[in-house]
Amino acid sequence: MHHTNPDVESGDDTVAQTNETSQAVPALSTLSNFREQYYTCLTARADALFELTDAALCADGPVTSPVELSLAGEHRRGHGSVYAALNDGRVDQDALRDVLAAQPLPRAGGIGANGRARIVLAVDVTSWLRPEAPTSAGRSFCHVYGRGRGNAQLIPGWQYSYIAALESGATSWTALLDIQRLHPDDDVSLITATQLRAIVERLQRNGTHRSDDPTSWWSPTPATTFPASRCS
Repeated sequence: MHHTNPDVESGDDTVAQTNETSQAVPALSTLSNFREQYYTCLTARADALFELTDAALCADGPVTSPVELSLAGEHRRGHGSVYAALNDGRVDQDALRDVLAAQPLPRAGGIGANGRARIVLAVDVTSWLRPEAPTSAGRSFCHVYGRGRGNAQLIPGWQYSYIAALESGATSWTALLDIQRLHPDDDVSLITATQLRAIVERLQRNGTHRSDDPTSWWSPTPATTFPASRCS
């Protein structure tokens, strides 16, 4: 009599799992390579900064204070190393920008003659409000909405200029490529133009954007004041 072992998966299930595994392997390889490259960008207190990054990414929700991260399983060091990493750690920002630009980027339509889709870059200026931190340097008045009765307000804080590559369709996922803190005397348009120029040069240098690709478009959010345009 032939008996079927319930612990042995059927042929169809085995094939499905094999396909899922084969699809996951390249993604895991890409992630592993990125983590190695990211680590090389940490030039001081590298191990502490690396574990701090893992702890922040694996947190169950928003991180409201650095000391919380010392309790995460991914952070295997004492709580004092959190502040040592933040105070004494160093990141090679240009090297990190190169690493980010070299990752596989989402594309958002506009298929060209070479079969490759267009890269769409979004620009956003986001505020980190710090109204009760008078000793924090470099604060400026941030124009915000939706507080109190919904009226626009000017609240002290830090502003950051982000640039990200967008996916097509309804999704909240983006690939962040650059971030820069804006100081009170900075010209937002000039800073953003400089960021975009540097990103396009990086994408061209590493082959992500080729000369025969569709033109890369960038689009600002309402926080910026310049029109949508394109970069070759």
